[in-house]
Amino acid sequence: MNIRIFCLLIFGLNLNWAYAQDKVTLSGIVSDTESNETLIGVNILFPELQTGATTNEYGFYSITIPKGNYNIVISYLGFKDLSETINLNENLTKNFSLTESVESLNEVVIKENVERLNIRKPQMSLNTLTANTIRQIPVVFGEADVIRAITLLPGVTNAGEGASGFNVRGGAADQNLILLDEATIYNSSHLFGLFSVFNPDAIKDLKLYKGGIPARYGGRVSSVLDIYQKEGNSNKFHMNGGIGLISSRLLAEGPINKGRGSFLLGGRATYAHLFLPLFDIQNKAYFYDLNTKISYKLNQNNNVYVSGYFGRDVFSINDSFKNTYGNSVLNFRWNHLFSNKLFSNLSIIYSDYYYGLNLDFIGFNWDSGIRNFNLKYDFKHYISDKIKLQYGLNSIYHKFNPGEIKPTGENSGINAEKLIDKYAFENALYLDVEHRISNKLMASYGLRYSSFLRLGQDEMNIYENDQAVIYNQELQIYEKAEPIGTETFNRSDVIKSFGYLEPRLSLAYELNYNTSIKASYNRLNQYLHLLSNTSSPTPLDIWTPSGKYIEPQILDQIALGYFKNFKENIYSLEAETFYKKVKNRIDYIDGADLIANNAIEQVILNGEARAYGLEILFRKNEGRFKGWIAYTLSKSEQRTPGRTPEEPGINNGEWYNTAYDKTHDLSFTGSYDLNEKWRFNANFIFQTGQPVTYPNAQYEYNGITIPNYGLRNEYRLPSYNRLDISATYVPKPYKLKGWQSEWVFGIYNVYNRRNAASISFKENSDTGANEAVRLSIFGIVPSISYNFKF
Repeated sequence: MNIRIFCLLIFGLNLNWAYAQDKVTLSGIVSDTESNETLIGVNILFPELQTGATTNEYGFYSITIPKGNYNIVISYLGFKDLSETINLNENLTKNFSLTESVESLNEVVIKENVERLNIRKPQMSLNTLTANTIRQIPVVFGEADVIRAITLLPGVTNAGEGASGFNVRGGAADQNLILLDEATIYNSSHLFGLFSVFNPDAIKDLKLYKGGIPARYGGRVSSVLDIYQKEGNSNKFHMNGGIGLISSRLLAEGPINKGRGSFLLGGRATYAHLFLPLFDIQNKAYFYDLNTKISYKLNQNNNVYVSGYFGRDVFSINDSFKNTYGNSVLNFRWNHLFSNKLFSNLSIIYSDYYYGLNLDFIGFNWDSGIRNFNLKYDFKHYISDKIKLQYGLNSIYHKFNPGEIKPTGENSGINAEKLIDKYAFENALYLDVEHRISNKLMASYGLRYSSFLRLGQDEMNIYENDQAVIYNQELQIYEKAEPIGTETFNRSDVIKSFGYLEPRLSLAYELNYNTSIKASYNRLNQYLHLLSNTSSPTPLDIWTPSGKYIEPQILDQIALGYFKNFKENIYSLEAETFYKKVKNRIDYIDGADLIANNAIEQVILNGEARAYGLEILFRKNEGRFKGWIAYTLSKSEQRTPGRTPEEPGINNGEWYNTAYDKTHDLSFTGSYDLNEKWRFNANFIFQTGQPVTYPNAQYEYNGITIPNYGLRNEYRLPSYNRLDISATYVPKPYKLKGWQSEWVFGIYNVYNRRNAASISFKENSDTGANEAVRLSIFGIVPSISYNFKF
């Protein structure tokens, strides 16, 4: 019934919003003159009408306006503005090519119109970073890094140095949807968080949605990190790369059929482990990854793309322990233009995350992972200059491999064991509407219907009263329930099904030329859960689907924001406050064992989480000195009350800090252009210490000292702070052809702050007294890298 209503709504919108006969449509593609690469987010402006359009993810734009002669301005950051007079008496398809440029006085004037459009747009809680901005941020080992760059934005943190993933507005790392060319990435980190899996040379566009998430996205309840790879240069062959102290990268791109097709091939790897044998060290820790893409224009209305990513991390100790993990994705996309007002994209996506562990000294191999196949069909319909629609469908087939143990030889004392595979089918249907209600009020509203079918598996436990966790009144602890039987299913059986409507709404009201207020509400559902009882995800953590004993997470979030530009848009201010609540956030009983657990429901309880806070972002957008200051004041809590009055729940059923609660988060990022050859960059970070659980007492039992732990996350690590600096030297800044290069010198953690990654407690072997031991990952780290292109 819901789907029928949904389809009727789309049909009605197309009928009722038909444009008048005295209007015409201008559409086309905007690309880079040098590479023929399409450009995302280009502004197509009509100053006389105070209106305009922006290009989509594939460089396509469409706008419907009254017939007439107009000045049109094409504006995009880092490129020369293009301005011309255009006569629109009938529908017209017109492509534009932009040339890279430095800022000019004319560009400053045009930016007023560009920024005013951004002020008016209803989208909020959105951050966009260019690849050039990411490359300028100082990082450890001199390698530009996407994940570390976004943690400098308000509302985004990580779990500390050497920790993978990131947290958005007090949410867990598994609550972020990470997309690379629309394919899901399940682990975004290399070397346990030291690098991200995203090669900055291959990135074209990056958007982080923290709230006001459009209906076309779903499946996670905290954020969406949407990254698109470059398409490749279809005019000329080019190469660029970089050589650093511990890693290097190389990217090649060029035409397949000049002007119509292109390829991109990029590789990146670390090699520091190759020098360890010189110091008689047999341990290894390295990663490598590969980015590929082929783009081809079949004709004026059809383009096809094939893109892929493959990455692996390898960590070993004396050949007796070897850990291998990584992502693999492959995506085929077909763009089709039905008309100058209807754009479509069909995607067929394969995504896989693999984790392998080899323990020779014990004699077994361990394999686990998650694999899915995804079909997406999206439409963008430019109804008029006031109404734009996006609608489509999405179906994902999931296969979960919780783990398999295999003996490595005949002498191994390990028996082969396969944990039961799990299967699920996730579907969604959505509609997004962008509506200019008046000259001052714009709205974006939509509806997503998502469903989740937990499919049959070989065997499933049955518990009394369907309770896989019981409360022992005598011992006053939660325990695993004993199964009273098992049941088996065919693969086509549906064990459990879920279906939800997810409304989305964003509003923007323009107070004056440079100021607006915005508000948003969204509901999202998450059907997949990452099983982890650490503060940061590890490669060994396992994904599991919702089902008979695990409910989907349901988010409701509201946000209110104030946005202002100052002094002809040289400065800008964004301030947002938010409140979010998540139902069915999983929690773990004390002593929960998550590894190789074939009945994970026996250690999980359903709780709830909430987060609220204030985010402020102040930017300087122009001049020799550019940068931003970001501050977040927030609270993130979780609780799991008892299921009955007799049960205490977790932490006595009280709210407690999540492991990613950071009360204060302050960051500064700045760039100063001294001259054409030298540019200096710096960033400073201060964060409240991460919540932790410490022992508050100890007792002896049979001569063994046993610690007694207090309430969960009752204490905190010391506050975290760090200053990084870098300098970029360009030997020949005016050389625009042939071999071009730059040197990047950096210092990570300038004042050698020993930030605590963890604090453990042990008995001093000399004095016998208990002591706290701080573990720090990095002190001061100098770096140098050489970047080139030709």
